[in-house]
Amino acid sequence: MITSDTLTITLPVPPSINHQYASVNGRRVLSSTGRAYKALVGQLVWLALTQSPLTQSLRNRLQFGPLAFSIRFFFATALRRDLDGGLKIAQDAVCEGLGVNDNRIIETHLYKHVDKADPRIEVSLSCLQPSSASA
Repeated sequence: MITSDTLTITLPVPPSINHQYASVNGRRVLSSTGRAYKALVGQLVWLALTQSPLTQSLRNRLQFGPLAFSIRFFFATALRRDLDGGLKIAQDAVCEGLGVNDNRIIETHLYKHVDKADPRIEVSLSCLQPSSASA
């Protein structure tokens, strides 16, 4: 769903933190699994944008001012995954798909749920009203 100030999209659960990165010559780099996840999210974001008449309005608003990022994780079980393990890769992937620098996110909300039948994440990126605290 796209409004003039928010993108809300359902995405697959990100790979676990142990599968997001690999060590190459002593350096931590994004693994092929992590790169594939980011590419998939980019495609899903692009698809959502192409299906909305409000895309240009949203993209214009996302380029300026503070942003809020929210993820509702729906895991198959309650105890197998940490709540924050998928935050960074999902945030990076959504922001890259939108062409937005994620350093403008000043507010983050994470929620953990269980849905054995349909594991997923529901992501929302919203424009906030500028305030003196964020300036």
